[in-house]
Amino acid sequence: MKIPGSSYYILFLLILSSGNIFLPVPAFSQDGINIEFKDQGSIVRTLTLTELSNMADSIPLKVFEAHEKRERIYHAYPVRQLLDAIFGKSWEQSEEIVFTSTDGYQPSIPVARFLSHDAYFAFASADGTPFTLINILQNDELVKLGPLYLVWDNLQSKSLLNDGASGMPYQVIGIETTIFSIRYPNLSPVGKVSPQVKRGFLHFRKHCLACHTINGEGGGKAPELNYPNSVVEYFKPDYLVRWIENPTSIRYNTTMPALAKETPNRAQVIQEIIAYLKAMSAAKHDPKRIP
Repeated sequence: MKIPGSSYYILFLLILSSGNIFLPVPAFSQDGINIEFKDQGSIVRTLTLTELSNMADSIPLKVFEAHEKRERIYHAYPVRQLLDAIFGKSWEQSEEIVFTSTDGYQPSIPVARFLSHDAYFAFASADGTPFTLINILQNDELVKLGPLYLVWDNLQSKSLLNDGASGMPYQVIGIETTIFSIRYPNLSPVGKVSPQVKRGFLHFRKHCLACHTINGEGGGKAPELNYPNSVVEYFKPDYLVRWIENPTSIRYNTTMPALAKETPNRAQVIQEIIAYLKAMSAAKHDPKRIP
Protein backbone atom coordinates (compact mmCIF):
# COMPACT_ATOMS: atom_id res chain seq x y z
CA MET A 1 0.00 0.00 0.00
CA LYS A 2 1.39 3.37 -1.00
CA ILE A 3 1.84 5.83 1.88
CA PRO A 4 1.07 9.43 0.75
CA GLY A 5 3.80 11.93 1.47
CA SER A 6 5.77 9.08 3.06
CA SER A 7 8.70 11.08 4.44
CA TYR A 8 6.37 13.49 6.17
CA TYR A 9 4.23 10.63 7.39
CA ILE A 10 7.22 8.91 9.04
CA LEU A 11 8.37 12.18 10.59
CA PHE A 12 4.88 12.73 11.93
CA LEU A 13 4.79 9.30 13.56
CA LEU A 14 8.17 9.88 15.19
CA ILE A 15 7.00 13.13 16.69
CA LEU A 16 3.74 11.51 17.75
CA SER A 17 5.58 8.71 19.58
CA SER A 18 7.57 11.27 21.58
CA GLY A 19 4.37 12.34 23.31
CA ASN A 20 4.77 15.96 22.30
CA ILE A 21 1.83 16.07 19.93
CA PHE A 22 -1.56 14.45 19.64
CA LEU A 23 -3.90 13.75 16.79
CA PRO A 24 -6.68 16.31 16.57
CA VAL A 25 -10.14 14.91 16.72
CA PRO A 26 -12.92 16.55 14.73
CA ALA A 27 -14.63 17.97 17.82
CA PHE A 28 -14.59 21.50 16.44
CA SER A 29 -17.43 23.98 16.40
CA GLN A 30 -18.14 22.67 12.90
CA ASP A 31 -18.88 19.21 14.32
CA GLY A 32 -22.51 20.24 14.70
CA ILE A 33 -22.78 20.47 10.92
CA ASN A 34 -24.55 17.50 9.38
CA ILE A 35 -23.04 15.96 6.27
CA GLU A 36 -25.63 14.32 4.04
CA PHE A 37 -24.91 11.22 1.96
CA LYS A 38 -27.37 10.41 -0.84
CA ASP A 39 -27.83 7.85 -3.59
CA GLN A 40 -29.70 9.28 -6.60
CA GLY A 41 -31.61 11.77 -4.47
CA SER A 42 -32.45 9.45 -1.58
CA ILE A 43 -30.77 10.08 1.78
CA VAL A 44 -28.61 7.15 2.90
CA ARG A 45 -26.98 8.60 6.02
CA THR A 46 -26.61 11.96 7.77
CA LEU A 47 -23.43 12.14 9.83
CA THR A 48 -21.30 14.54 11.86
CA LEU A 49 -17.50 14.72 11.80
CA THR A 50 -17.32 12.82 15.08
CA GLU A 51 -19.40 10.02 13.60
CA LEU A 52 -17.20 9.96 10.51
CA SER A 53 -14.09 9.66 12.71
CA ASN A 54 -15.44 6.30 13.95
CA MET A 55 -15.76 4.98 10.41
CA ALA A 56 -12.31 5.65 8.93
CA ASP A 57 -8.68 6.05 9.96
CA SER A 58 -7.22 9.56 9.62
CA ILE A 59 -3.72 10.11 8.28
CA PRO A 60 -1.48 13.14 7.74
CA LEU A 61 -1.48 13.76 3.97
CA LYS A 62 0.97 15.99 2.13
CA VAL A 63 -0.50 17.48 -1.06
CA PHE A 64 0.18 20.20 -3.57
CA GLU A 65 -2.40 22.81 -2.59
CA ALA A 66 -3.60 24.07 -5.97
CA HIS A 67 -5.53 26.96 -4.41
CA GLU A 68 -2.34 28.36 -2.88
CA LYS A 69 0.31 26.94 -5.26
CA ARG A 70 2.30 25.38 -2.44
CA GLU A 71 2.56 22.15 -0.47
CA ARG A 72 0.47 21.61 2.65
CA ILE A 73 -0.26 18.78 5.07
CA TYR A 74 -3.78 17.95 6.19
CA HIS A 75 -5.36 15.39 8.49
CA ALA A 76 -7.65 13.39 6.25
CA TYR A 77 -9.80 10.30 5.84
CA PRO A 78 -9.45 8.01 2.79
CA VAL A 79 -12.51 8.61 0.61
CA ARG A 80 -12.87 5.02 -0.54
CA GLN A 81 -12.83 3.77 3.05
CA LEU A 82 -15.58 6.17 4.05
CA LEU A 83 -17.73 5.50 0.98
CA ASP A 84 -17.41 1.75 1.55
CA ALA A 85 -18.58 2.19 5.15
CA ILE A 86 -21.57 4.32 4.13
CA PHE A 87 -22.70 2.90 0.76
CA GLY A 88 -21.02 -0.48 0.69
CA LYS A 89 -19.34 -1.32 -2.61
CA SER A 90 -22.39 -0.18 -4.59
CA TRP A 91 -20.98 3.35 -4.96
CA GLU A 92 -18.40 1.97 -7.38
CA GLN A 93 -21.22 1.14 -9.82
CA SER A 94 -22.38 4.76 -10.01
CA GLU A 95 -21.18 7.09 -12.76
CA GLU A 96 -20.60 10.26 -10.78
CA ILE A 97 -20.30 11.66 -7.28
CA VAL A 98 -21.80 15.11 -6.76
CA PHE A 99 -20.40 17.23 -3.93
CA THR A 100 -22.40 20.12 -2.50
CA SER A 101 -20.63 22.94 -0.67
CA THR A 102 -22.09 25.58 1.63
CA ASP A 103 -21.31 28.34 -0.90
CA GLY A 104 -23.26 26.64 -3.72
CA TYR A 105 -20.23 25.08 -5.42
CA GLN A 106 -21.31 21.68 -6.75
CA PRO A 107 -18.83 19.63 -8.80
CA SER A 108 -19.77 16.31 -10.34
CA ILE A 109 -16.74 14.01 -10.45
CA PRO A 110 -16.60 10.66 -12.30
CA VAL A 111 -16.41 7.61 -10.07
CA ALA A 112 -13.60 6.36 -12.32
CA ARG A 113 -11.35 9.09 -10.95
CA PHE A 114 -11.83 7.80 -7.40
CA LEU A 115 -11.03 4.26 -8.52
CA SER A 116 -7.83 5.27 -10.30
CA HIS A 117 -6.50 7.90 -7.86
CA ASP A 118 -6.35 8.20 -4.06
CA ALA A 119 -8.76 10.84 -2.74
CA TYR A 120 -9.15 12.03 0.85
CA PHE A 121 -11.52 14.10 2.94
CA ALA A 122 -9.36 16.59 4.83
CA PHE A 123 -10.84 17.89 8.09
CA ALA A 124 -7.97 19.80 9.76
CA SER A 125 -4.56 21.31 9.13
CA ALA A 126 -1.79 19.03 10.38
CA ASP A 127 0.22 21.87 11.92
CA GLY A 128 -2.63 23.03 14.17
CA THR A 129 -3.25 26.26 12.23
CA PRO A 130 -6.82 27.23 11.28
CA PHE A 131 -8.41 24.99 8.66
CA THR A 132 -8.47 27.77 6.07
CA LEU A 133 -6.58 28.86 2.97
CA ILE A 134 -5.97 31.95 0.87
CA ASN A 135 -7.47 31.12 -2.51
CA ILE A 136 -5.19 32.91 -4.98
CA LEU A 137 -7.39 31.60 -7.80
CA GLN A 138 -10.25 33.72 -6.49
CA ASN A 139 -8.59 37.06 -5.86
CA ASP A 140 -6.85 35.98 -2.63
CA GLU A 141 -10.13 35.18 -0.91
CA LEU A 142 -9.80 33.77 2.62
CA VAL A 143 -11.95 30.64 2.82
CA LYS A 144 -12.85 28.19 5.55
CA LEU A 145 -12.37 24.61 4.38
CA GLY A 146 -14.56 22.64 6.79
CA PRO A 147 -16.37 20.55 7.50
CA LEU A 148 -14.82 18.44 4.71
CA TYR A 149 -12.37 19.30 1.95
CA LEU A 150 -11.80 16.86 -0.92
CA VAL A 151 -8.10 16.55 -1.72
CA TRP A 152 -5.98 14.14 -3.76
CA ASP A 153 -2.65 12.42 -3.27
CA ASN A 154 -1.35 14.46 -6.20
CA LEU A 155 2.36 15.05 -5.65
CA GLN A 156 3.43 12.17 -7.88
CA SER A 157 0.59 12.45 -10.43
CA LYS A 158 1.08 14.67 -13.47
CA SER A 159 -2.56 14.31 -14.49
CA LEU A 160 -3.83 15.42 -11.08
CA LEU A 161 -1.39 18.34 -11.00
CA ASN A 162 -2.57 19.36 -14.48
CA ASP A 163 -6.15 19.39 -13.18
CA GLY A 164 -5.23 22.20 -10.77
CA ALA A 165 -8.04 22.85 -8.29
CA SER A 166 -10.60 21.02 -10.41
CA GLY A 167 -12.22 18.35 -8.28
CA MET A 168 -11.12 19.90 -4.97
CA PRO A 169 -14.30 21.25 -3.34
CA TYR A 170 -14.14 22.61 0.18
CA GLN A 171 -16.95 23.27 2.69
CA VAL A 172 -18.51 19.96 1.62
CA ILE A 173 -21.84 19.21 3.31
CA GLY A 174 -23.41 16.88 0.72
CA ILE A 175 -22.18 13.80 -1.16
CA GLU A 176 -24.40 12.03 -3.69
CA THR A 177 -23.78 9.06 -5.96
CA THR A 178 -25.67 9.39 -9.20
CA ILE A 179 -26.04 8.75 -12.94
CA PHE A 180 -25.06 11.86 -14.88
CA SER A 181 -27.83 11.78 -17.49
CA ILE A 182 -30.47 11.36 -14.77
CA ARG A 183 -29.05 14.09 -12.54
CA TYR A 184 -28.53 16.52 -15.45
CA PRO A 185 -31.02 15.68 -18.24
CA ASN A 186 -30.73 19.06 -20.02
CA LEU A 187 -26.98 19.57 -20.17
CA SER A 188 -26.02 17.39 -23.12
CA PRO A 189 -25.90 18.80 -26.66
CA VAL A 190 -28.82 17.54 -28.72
CA GLY A 191 -28.82 16.07 -32.20
CA LYS A 192 -25.74 15.55 -34.35
CA VAL A 193 -22.90 17.72 -33.04
CA SER A 194 -19.26 18.14 -33.97
CA PRO A 195 -16.35 16.50 -32.12
CA GLN A 196 -15.38 20.02 -30.98
CA VAL A 197 -18.76 20.45 -29.27
CA LYS A 198 -18.52 17.01 -27.67
CA ARG A 199 -15.09 17.83 -26.27
CA GLY A 200 -16.37 21.21 -25.12
CA PHE A 201 -19.15 19.49 -23.20
CA LEU A 202 -16.61 17.35 -21.33
CA HIS A 203 -14.47 20.42 -20.58
CA PHE A 204 -17.52 22.30 -19.32
CA ARG A 205 -18.44 19.42 -17.03
CA LYS A 206 -14.96 19.38 -15.58
CA HIS A 207 -14.14 23.08 -15.32
CA CYS A 208 -17.41 25.07 -15.27
CA LEU A 209 -20.36 22.98 -14.08
CA ALA A 210 -19.44 23.20 -10.40
CA CYS A 211 -20.22 26.94 -10.36
CA HIS A 212 -22.51 27.60 -13.33
CA THR A 213 -25.80 26.19 -14.53
CA ILE A 214 -27.03 25.38 -18.03
CA ASN A 215 -30.82 25.28 -18.24
CA GLY A 216 -30.91 25.44 -14.46
CA GLU A 217 -28.69 22.38 -13.96
CA GLY A 218 -25.31 22.60 -12.23
CA GLY A 219 -23.75 24.53 -9.37
CA GLY A 220 -25.41 27.43 -7.59
CA LYS A 221 -22.40 29.65 -7.01
CA ALA A 222 -22.36 31.61 -10.28
CA PRO A 223 -24.84 32.77 -12.95
CA GLU A 224 -26.91 30.66 -15.33
CA LEU A 225 -25.28 30.61 -18.79
CA ASN A 226 -28.03 29.48 -21.17
CA TYR A 227 -31.60 30.36 -20.14
CA PRO A 228 -33.33 32.62 -21.01
CA ASN A 229 -30.35 34.17 -22.79
CA SER A 230 -27.13 32.36 -23.59
CA VAL A 231 -23.84 33.94 -22.60
CA VAL A 232 -22.80 33.72 -26.27
CA GLU A 233 -25.68 36.08 -27.11
CA TYR A 234 -24.60 38.94 -24.89
CA PHE A 235 -20.82 38.53 -24.65
CA LYS A 236 -18.65 39.62 -27.56
CA PRO A 237 -16.67 36.60 -28.80
CA ASP A 238 -13.26 38.03 -27.86
CA TYR A 239 -14.57 39.11 -24.45
CA LEU A 240 -15.89 35.61 -23.78
CA VAL A 241 -12.45 34.16 -24.52
CA ARG A 242 -10.87 36.69 -22.16
CA TRP A 243 -13.50 36.00 -19.50
CA ILE A 244 -12.58 32.31 -19.42
CA GLU A 245 -8.86 32.91 -19.86
CA ASN A 246 -8.44 35.77 -17.37
CA PRO A 247 -11.63 37.04 -15.69
CA THR A 248 -9.86 39.92 -13.93
CA SER A 249 -9.03 41.40 -17.34
CA ILE A 250 -12.77 42.00 -17.76
CA ARG A 251 -14.00 42.63 -14.24
CA TYR A 252 -11.92 44.05 -11.42
CA ASN A 253 -12.02 42.15 -8.13
CA THR A 254 -13.99 39.20 -9.50
CA THR A 255 -13.63 35.92 -7.62
CA MET A 256 -14.22 33.81 -10.73
CA PRO A 257 -11.10 31.69 -11.30
CA ALA A 258 -9.45 31.54 -14.70
CA LEU A 259 -9.26 28.23 -16.51
CA ALA A 260 -6.25 26.59 -14.85
CA LYS A 261 -3.00 27.61 -16.52
CA GLU A 262 -1.82 24.01 -16.13
CA THR A 263 -4.60 22.85 -18.51
CA PRO A 264 -3.03 21.13 -21.54
CA ASN A 265 -3.91 22.83 -24.86
CA ARG A 266 -5.56 25.59 -22.86
CA ALA A 267 -6.44 27.87 -25.80
CA GLN A 268 -8.06 24.98 -27.66
CA VAL A 269 -10.00 23.96 -24.56
CA ILE A 270 -11.42 27.50 -24.28
CA GLN A 271 -12.57 27.43 -27.91
CA GLU A 272 -14.20 24.04 -27.40
CA ILE A 273 -16.05 25.23 -24.29
CA ILE A 274 -17.39 28.16 -26.32
CA ALA A 275 -18.41 25.77 -29.12
CA TYR A 276 -20.44 23.80 -26.54
CA LEU A 277 -22.06 26.99 -25.22
CA LYS A 278 -23.03 28.00 -28.78
CA ALA A 279 -24.56 24.58 -29.40
CA MET A 280 -26.55 24.78 -26.16
CA SER A 281 -27.90 28.22 -27.08
CA ALA A 282 -30.08 26.34 -29.56
CA ALA A 283 -31.23 23.88 -26.86
CA LYS A 284 -32.72 26.14 -24.20
CA HIS A 285 -34.95 24.60 -21.57
CA ASP A 286 -37.00 26.46 -18.98
CA PRO A 287 -35.77 25.11 -15.60
CA LYS A 288 -39.29 25.43 -14.21
CA ARG A 289 -40.71 23.16 -16.91
CA ILE A 290 -40.74 19.43 -16.29
CA PRO A 291 -38.42 17.70 -18.81
